[in-house]
Amino acid sequence: MLAFACAIFTSAFLVFQVQPIIARFILPWFGGSPTVWTTCMLFFQIGLLAGYAYAHLLATRVTLSKQPLFHLSLLIVSMMALPIAPDQTIMTSFEQPPTVQVLILLLSSVGFPFVILSASAPLIQHWFANANPGLSPFRLYALSNVGSLVALLSYPFWVEPTLTLNAQTTTWSVGYVLFTIVMFWCAWPIIKVKSPNERLDKRDAGQATRWTDRVTWTALAACGSVVLMATTNQMSQDIAVVPFLWVLPLSLYLISFIICFERDSWYLRALWIPYFVLSVGALVYLLHQDYANVELPLAYQIGVYTSAMFACCMVCHGELVRRRPAAQQLTIFYLFFAFGGALGGVLVSIIAPLLFDGFWELHLVLIAIAALVGWLIFQDRKSLRPGPTRIAFGSAWVLALATLTVYLYEHASYQRETSIFSTRGFYGVQYVYELNKGDVDHFRALYHGRINHGEQRLSGNNATKAFTYYGRNTGVALAITRHPSHGITAMKVGIIGLGTGTIAAYGKTGDEFKFYEINSQTEEIARSYFTYLSQSRADTEVIVGDGRISLARELATTGPQQFDVLVVDAFSGDAIPIHLLTLEAVDLYAQHMNTGGIMAIHVSNLHIDLLDVVRQLAKHASLEAIHIENSGRGEYYSANDWILLTNNKTFIDDVRIRKLSSPWNKPALPKIWTDDFSNLFETVDW
Repeated sequence: MLAFACAIFTSAFLVFQVQPIIARFILPWFGGSPTVWTTCMLFFQIGLLAGYAYAHLLATRVTLSKQPLFHLSLLIVSMMALPIAPDQTIMTSFEQPPTVQVLILLLSSVGFPFVILSASAPLIQHWFANANPGLSPFRLYALSNVGSLVALLSYPFWVEPTLTLNAQTTTWSVGYVLFTIVMFWCAWPIIKVKSPNERLDKRDAGQATRWTDRVTWTALAACGSVVLMATTNQMSQDIAVVPFLWVLPLSLYLISFIICFERDSWYLRALWIPYFVLSVGALVYLLHQDYANVELPLAYQIGVYTSAMFACCMVCHGELVRRRPAAQQLTIFYLFFAFGGALGGVLVSIIAPLLFDGFWELHLVLIAIAALVGWLIFQDRKSLRPGPTRIAFGSAWVLALATLTVYLYEHASYQRETSIFSTRGFYGVQYVYELNKGDVDHFRALYHGRINHGEQRLSGNNATKAFTYYGRNTGVALAITRHPSHGITAMKVGIIGLGTGTIAAYGKTGDEFKFYEINSQTEEIARSYFTYLSQSRADTEVIVGDGRISLARELATTGPQQFDVLVVDAFSGDAIPIHLLTLEAVDLYAQHMNTGGIMAIHVSNLHIDLLDVVRQLAKHASLEAIHIENSGRGEYYSANDWILLTNNKTFIDDVRIRKLSSPWNKPALPKIWTDDFSNLFETVDW
């Protein structure tokens, strides 16, 4: 028993530890987009399906005593893929959509070991059932989820803050070797199995299950997978692309398995169905607060999102476990279970972006779960016998389902009907809103999710003025207009992040404003719905691609750009991508700066405090950090925070700069980020 427990715990730990490690490793290569994580989840779900399919074929096509020999041989061969660190040079060998690039990177680095690891869990349970006929192997599945949970929770709280990325991949590779040794210990009793057990195993493995059961397993597993990924997408875009917000939903997803598989009695409909109704109701309320004037506390938002997701997973997985087959059919059960999970991943990562211009899969899956679970309970004659109780439940559930549908439809309709354009891609969802048309206050605004990324007033002289985070007293405006060269000689300004192109409003004749924008859809929006680029007196250019990668390429090919001002204003939702705020990034920026140049870094954020991180970057580069904080008071402005990094004494001593800068009242905390080590979790303002 101990050998089986150690093997299944270790395999589950490695399976779920590798997911945040690899996702965090490649996140900077794709602009810090939240879709990186959901694409990784899609890959791992497909890998899990492949592993379960292999386990099912091995269990039903190979005699019991030979199964461990075959599996152990593949484990040894898979070690050739170690260590698992992805190779960034693979990205330069082909031109494919980002989703395809992520999948190819994962396949080349961790694909083979992951599939073999995934197959180990059902195989271990299968071997245990044959070695211990009187004991249920499904409790081992609960233990495997405990291992998965430990792996996930240890990542943001210990692994990420303690180990560099290279150390993480190396440590995981060592763990994989140790797991192989444990598998030899676990497999030894099966290798010595007697022939009667082999005949029993082959006979039982061939028993069929009903197609209706298989469809139900698939549907319930798919709904759980969709609600997990859709919730993670929504939180990452609106809050931050931080591993903690990847790990928390996935941990709760696993906890639902632990509860449901450990004891049948732990899934009580009388408890979990009311919890589902209340938590989903709270989520619908939260969704309707998207554009409220008051920002709800971060802990409350995360609590509502994860509570509703956990409730959905509990009812899906609880109903799934109520319909699980006998132990002899566990491999086919896990196969369809994994198929449902992979199907959910495909729906969120591939199908939904093609069909929807927003994250509407979250709305649809809430309705689907309510309809499916209600139908399964209504059909369960053991729980609801024909009569008044059954009729009352059916009527109440239909009413609740109709109410849920109406409120979710209203939320989606409001966003779609008030926008004049919307688009969804790898880097998230963007909307263009037009309000007060025909009025003196006529304006358009660009939103990424529910985060404002710039506005333009369209009446009178206001069309050429900068507003929101870029008004005349903001850090970026001061960096340009108070630069000693402004209005005297032509200036060269680099901007990482385009938005509406508002910063181009500060261009003078002869100036050169060069924007670096990772999302080609954003450039199309800026040129089609806003006029900052076309009306600017400066020469404007947009380079499509990650700003840091583009700057590194230019440095290698054409040399330093000699920027007078370099603006870092790239946001993924409400958070700046980490790879733009590392020591290596600032070293790159410094090489592109003109003598006396100014770096303007936008750190406005509702939930993340980046002040100390940027101050440490300034210290590393031997530059002075000037904090320009603006409350947003005044017409058309938004609260904003900028930090200006420079050694230009004329600029530093400027009376206006001194007047508008905020003093540093305490030393910077040692929050030092490098490409190999960063911890966004420590900057979150709860």
